[in-house]
Amino acid sequence: MDERRSPSSCSSRPSSPRTPPCEVFGSVGIEAVLDQLRIKAMKTGFEFNIMVVGQSGLGKSTMVNTLFKSKVWQASLPAMDIPMPQTLELHSVTHVIEEKGLKLKLTVTDTPGFGDQINNDKCWDPILSYINQQYEQYLQEELLITRQRHIPDTRVHCCVYFVPPTGHCLRPLDIEFLRRLCRTVNVVPVIARADSLTIEERDAFRSRIQENLKTHCIDVYPQKCFDEDVNDRLLNSKIREQIPFAVVGADREHLVNGRCVLGRKTKWGIIEVENMAHCEFLLLRDLLIRSHLQDLKDITHNVHYENYRVLRLNESHLLPRGPGWVNLAPASPGQLMSPGQGKVRKRTNKDSKDNEC
Repeated sequence: MDERRSPSSCSSRPSSPRTPPCEVFGSVGIEAVLDQLRIKAMKTGFEFNIMVVGQSGLGKSTMVNTLFKSKVWQASLPAMDIPMPQTLELHSVTHVIEEKGLKLKLTVTDTPGFGDQINNDKCWDPILSYINQQYEQYLQEELLITRQRHIPDTRVHCCVYFVPPTGHCLRPLDIEFLRRLCRTVNVVPVIARADSLTIEERDAFRSRIQENLKTHCIDVYPQKCFDEDVNDRLLNSKIREQIPFAVVGADREHLVNGRCVLGRKTKWGIIEVENMAHCEFLLLRDLLIRSHLQDLKDITHNVHYENYRVLRLNESHLLPRGPGWVNLAPASPGQLMSPGQGKVRKRTNKDSKDNEC
C-alpha cells in the first residue's frame, strides 16, 4: 500500500538537517515572509550599541565618524589649562541614522582616560561594570510581570579595542584587560593609526598580536566555536586571519584624480581610508555593519547576556512564586564587575541543542 503524507501534515513539521523538506506541489508563497520582515524592519528600525576602548589620541572618535559617515561623535581637543581626568569616565551618545528609509539607532560609548594614568591598576573595572549594568537593566525588565512590548536594548553589542601602533606586541595592560573583556562582550581588536607603520611592520605586528591572543586564550570575535555551517566557517576563517585590522580613520574628503575620497592629507600624499592598498578599514566596516551586525546582536543576547542571566538566577536563592516568575535581589557591585566563568553557550533557532564552546 502506497502511503503518502498530505501537504498539511508535512508543513506542520519543522524542517531540520535530519528531516528532509517535504515535497510541495506548486508555490504557496513562502517567499513573502522576506517581504514581511523587510516591511517590519523598515517600520521599527534596528538598534546597535558599540563601545570604543583605547588610550587617548588613537583616533577613536574619528573612526566612529568614519564608520557611519556622519558626525556621530564630536571630538574636541582638551585645553591647555584643563587637567587630564584622574579617573576613567564613560560617555555615551545616541544618534538615529537613516539610509534608504531604514533607521538605525546607534549608541556609541567612549572611554576617555583608559590607560592614560601612571597607575592603571584595575582600570578596566568601570568598563566591565558598565557592560554588566546594561545586562542587569535588561534582566530586570524581563522579570517584570507586565513587560514592555519592546524592551529597550542598551546592551553593548560590540567593543572595538584600539591597540597602539607600537610595532612590538600587546602590552600587559592590553592582555589583562582583553582576557576579562572577551568573556563579557564581543571584542574586535584593531591596530590604530596604522599609517604610522609600514606594510611589513603591520604584518609582523599582526602576527605577534595573534600569537599573544592564542597564548593567553583570548577569544576575540568572531569566535571559532560559534561557526554554524561551512559557509560561516570559511568566511570567519578569512576574517580571523586578518584580525586585528590595521585601520586609519578620517572624516574629511580630499580630491584625488578627480574624485572625492575620505582620507588623511600628509605632505607625502593622501592616505585613502577606503583603499585596501592603504589600510584595512573596509574589512572593519564590512564586519561591523554589512555582514555581521545581526550576528553580533545574536551572540550578545544568546551567549554573553545568557551567561549573565544564568549567573544571576543561580545566585538569587529564591524559589519562583509562580509560572515564569523569579524574584531577584539587586546585583552587588562585585557581581557587576565579575562576569560568569561558566561555559559559554549559544542558543539558536536552527536546532534544539546548544552549541558549547
